[in-house]
Formats: sequence, structure tokens, C-alpha cells
Amino acid sequence: MSLPSTMSYIGLAEHGGPENLTVMEGPVPQPRPGEILVRVEAAGINRPDILQRKGDYPPPPDASPILGLEVAGEIAALGEGVTGWKVGDRVCALANGGGYAHYCTVPAGQALPFPKGYDAVKAAALPETFFTVWANLFMMAGLRPGESVLVHGGTSGIGTTAIQLAVAFGCRVFTTAGTTEKCRACLSLGAARAINYREEDFAAVIAEETGKVGVDVVLDMIGAAYFERNLKSLARDGRLAIIAFLGGVVADRVNLAPIMLRRLNVMGSTMRPRTAAEKEEIRDELLARVWPLLEEGRIAPVVDAALPFDEVGAGHRMMERGDHIGKIVLTFE
Repeated sequence: MSLPSTMSYIGLAEHGGPENLTVMEGPVPQPRPGEILVRVEAAGINRPDILQRKGDYPPPPDASPILGLEVAGEIAALGEGVTGWKVGDRVCALANGGGYAHYCTVPAGQALPFPKGYDAVKAAALPETFFTVWANLFMMAGLRPGESVLVHGGTSGIGTTAIQLAVAFGCRVFTTAGTTEKCRACLSLGAARAINYREEDFAAVIAEETGKVGVDVVLDMIGAAYFERNLKSLARDGRLAIIAFLGGVVADRVNLAPIMLRRLNVMGSTMRPRTAAEKEEIRDELLARVWPLLEEGRIAPVVDAALPFDEVGAGHRMMERGDHIGKIVLTFE
């Protein structure tokens, strides 16, 4: 495949608002040993991109400063030592950065083939949310068939993915959302009960729905504002998995007694600092256990909007407003 020497990408003039994201020109990155170079056809927008744009989530020292953590497209070149892939393969991949560009390098162990029948937009909506949900809900929190789970933010990319995966693996799912329309969307994905957090206390609803037993797992992206009620919502030996802090990082004057009395486990993680080996392990589990579900049509990414890459500012505004359902994707063709 003939490669150009330069490419267009979305640059950040300075930290701040979406208006600071502009189309720029720069050199095509070269894959290092163990990496592949992807000619990007589509890239997902994720909450960490918003934080990085604002200056609150700096990239790791060895990562591209360009925003973007998931891409889909065609392999354009292979770095030294890469096996199992060839130029021309269509892949989606979890990137360490650099996704908002026509070309992006990613570790080969973080790439997955397009599920059968998928185009680039649908494939680009997979990596970040599926890696995150699988690692936190299934690998760390150990959600098992027959258990119950409360998923906060049910219509986010994470939420729509978590609901579908939990249902597919035989779990009863409760979820929170902020409007009647969003609650209906959660129910359509298989949730047993969607709780409008603006009108109902989710802890009270969980108590009522479970006969005061509680759920086995809570997947939380709110943090401090929900911490005490999350503990109240857990059953004995329940697990709280925290993946973001949209409601603050400091939980003041919280009653911690339930952690001891009901043997609760509180855990949390972020994806970007994980090692390449850890991400490859997650990739391998997704390929073995989740990709067949995608190819059978039992689950699918929910895409709210696909925007041309030069409309990235509009995409960031959509995410910050929070009125989308599912994923927002940029297209580069």
C-alpha cells in the first residue's frame, strides 16, 4: 500500500472548548515494533477525549498527543515483529491516542477484526466501550449468569454496551437515565427496569425491585455523588466497579459500615494506563466471547450520530450536552 508523507488530523490549538479543535496537517506516523498503522475510516468520540481537550487528562508520555482512543479502518503498514495481521486487513482498535487522524498507529494486540457485516462506523463504535465494560464488569467485578447488575448512565456508549452484554450473559439489568425517552431506550436494549434519576431515588427503586436484597454488581461512572447510595444498593458480597467521576471524586461523610457488614468490594480502573499485555488479554477475551455475539446479531453498538471529521467540535458539544443515546462517531472518508 502506497503511503502519503502527510495527513490531515484534528489538532488542539490550546486546551479549552470544542472551538479549539481544528483540522491540521502533519506527518503520517510510522509504526514502531509491535504496532500496526491503520488508515482510519472512522473514529469514536469518548468522554476521555473531552477531558484531554480541557487539559484534565494528559496522554501517556509515549502516546500521540492527538485526541482519539478508538479507530476503524484498513491496515496500511506493519511494524517490526507483527504477526497475525497483514496489510489490507480491516480492523477496529483501541488506540493509546492519535485516533482523530487519517492514519493512526496502535499496538497490534489491541486490534480486532471487523465483525462480519460491519462497516467502519459500526466497528469504530466498539473498542473503547467494549474493552472498558468487559474489563470492569466481567473481568474485575466478575459478573456471572443469573446475577443482577445496576448500570448507571444507561444510554451512554458504556451504558448501552453494558446493558446488552449483561443481558446476553443471562443477567438481570437495572439502569438509570435522565429522561423518559432514554429510559425507553434502555428497556428496548433489554433492561428489566429503567430508573429516571431525575424523578426517582435509584436506591429506593432497587430495594423495592429486589425485595431489599440489592444487586450483585453496580457499574458506576458518577462517583462521589452516588457512592453511598451505590453501597446501599448492593447485596451481600456485592461489587461496586467505578469507571469515572462525573459526580465528583470526594465522597464526604459517607457511611462505610455496609462495606464491612455486607462484605462489599469497591474497585475501580481506567483503561489508558493499562499495559499492552493487559489490553491484549482483554482483546483476546472479547474476540473469543463477545465477537460471536456481534456476528450473530445478538448485540450491536448503538450509534447516535456519524459526523464528518471536520465537525468534531459539534460532536464534542453533543457529548457534553448529554442528550445522545449511544455512540458519536467521526468519519474520515
